[in-house]
Amino acid sequence: MDHDLIVSGGSVIDGTGSEPRRADVAIDGDRITRVGDLAGAGAARVMDATGKIVTPGFVDLHTHLDAQVGWDPEMKSSSFHGVTTALIGNCGVTFAPVGKANHRLLAELMEAVEDIEADAIMEGLPWDWTTYGGYLDAVERLQPALNVVGLAGHSPIRFEAMGDKSMDEGVQATDAELKHICRLVRESVEQGAVGFSTSRFLGHRVPDGRLTPGTWADARETEAIQRAVVEGGGVGGLFQVAPDLQTRLQGEFEMFDRGAELGCHVMYSGGAGVSGDGGVARTAEFLERNNQGGRRMTGICHTRPSGAMFGLVRAIPFRNAPWKELMALPTIEDRVAALKDPTTRARLVERSKQTGFTADIALMHAMGTDETPDYDLAGRHSLAQLAEAEGRDPVDVYVDRLIQTEGRELWNYWAFGGALENQWAYMKMKHCIPMLADAGAHVGIFTDTDSPTFLLSELTRRQGVYSLPEAIHRITQASADVLGLKDRGSVKEGWIADLNVIDYEGLETGYPYFVNDFPNGGGRYIVESQGYQATLVGGQVIVENGQHTGERPGQVIRDFARS
Repeated sequence: MDHDLIVSGGSVIDGTGSEPRRADVAIDGDRITRVGDLAGAGAARVMDATGKIVTPGFVDLHTHLDAQVGWDPEMKSSSFHGVTTALIGNCGVTFAPVGKANHRLLAELMEAVEDIEADAIMEGLPWDWTTYGGYLDAVERLQPALNVVGLAGHSPIRFEAMGDKSMDEGVQATDAELKHICRLVRESVEQGAVGFSTSRFLGHRVPDGRLTPGTWADARETEAIQRAVVEGGGVGGLFQVAPDLQTRLQGEFEMFDRGAELGCHVMYSGGAGVSGDGGVARTAEFLERNNQGGRRMTGICHTRPSGAMFGLVRAIPFRNAPWKELMALPTIEDRVAALKDPTTRARLVERSKQTGFTADIALMHAMGTDETPDYDLAGRHSLAQLAEAEGRDPVDVYVDRLIQTEGRELWNYWAFGGALENQWAYMKMKHCIPMLADAGAHVGIFTDTDSPTFLLSELTRRQGVYSLPEAIHRITQASADVLGLKDRGSVKEGWIADLNVIDYEGLETGYPYFVNDFPNGGGRYIVESQGYQATLVGGQVIVENGQHTGERPGQVIRDFARS
């Protein structure tokens, strides 16, 4: 045979931003060997992509799959949504470097910050490393389905250097401690980390209520770390930040500025506000300035409003005894049966009207019960709107819908990303990547792992926020360039065959559902998709028509294009 695989008859969108073109794609081993007209060429397998688009695999720049890869090497739900490379270790919360005495502490920190159960983490990972390179070796032995790129995190590094005081507000590293921090950063990057991550976000707390190590680090420390990133990996090494843009915006921007000046590629999480243009013009100017003269800076953002999914699964918008008793029942079926009992319903409703909601009902949007969820981008189905339209108390409306849908309906809480016009303007900025899926984190409360599918099906096909070539470019080549990936991110001869074959017109995200598949019986939301005919990693089909094939060819990538 001429080739191992030919993907024939598809419309190739190559990731560069170029318009689609009809072409066949030949694959041999893990490489793309021909792109063009392959009529007459033979292959061990021919995959008919007629009527489909063929794209590079998607690169997710913000995941927390660090722990999940230990018990779910298929890396669901990301692998259901065309992702072929995942960046782990974001927000400063990672599992290396670490002394043996601190294993449990890092697991509990991940649980507190990212809602991943500490017992599952302790049981699900081998914990046979101390260095960052050793951690990457351990991930490699797990044989993940997707490619993995890792960031070394501020939390373990600062704790290793400073101990418990690393979380105390107002306490800064001594000269000796800062030297230790920088040594660990430099060594981690030399051993294969793509860079360094930190959290300054005031919502990331450890179990005792303090903020994660690094939150209060001063400019002296962050600048020293930025220098260590470049010393360890060269110009373009990543400096990732979950910033505090609410109370320290100017200081955070100065930190970004300094990192770009020193040679880091600064990547930070953000979004648009409600007032005026939501800060879009200011941010666009800032990013443009920091992408000139050799500087590199990228903003990433969520693709849709999100923050929690309320219902009868786990998260509820009340805090009172009747609801606590209801949620203590073992199954959703048991909870629905209890709600249907007139006495129980009356007691629960009466008490809830007294205590009120813990969430803003204007931000709770009904998702319906169809196979494809309704994320209500038209803004017509908030609980406040539904209650007003029906002339009823919102507690009654909420409880009755839970009963009518047998507990299947979820309510999406627009905690962030809800200023849609501003958010769409934000994600259209030249140096913004709309890919902050948070895969692996907050999995018991909500899931955004379907972000690339939502981006293409809803924001691109229906809303026209992007053209299709531009949307594909941002989550493939542009994202690969942020990491400095070599020979990935485009459909080009000689490049790695990380690919998607997609029925674009039929592409849809699925309705989230809850499973208890973590070690020790822990649970999470899963969200599947429709429309992905195939996802290939390194030339091997890992998902075909929504089903995992069992292949796990993902690579732990440690070598990056750097100056």
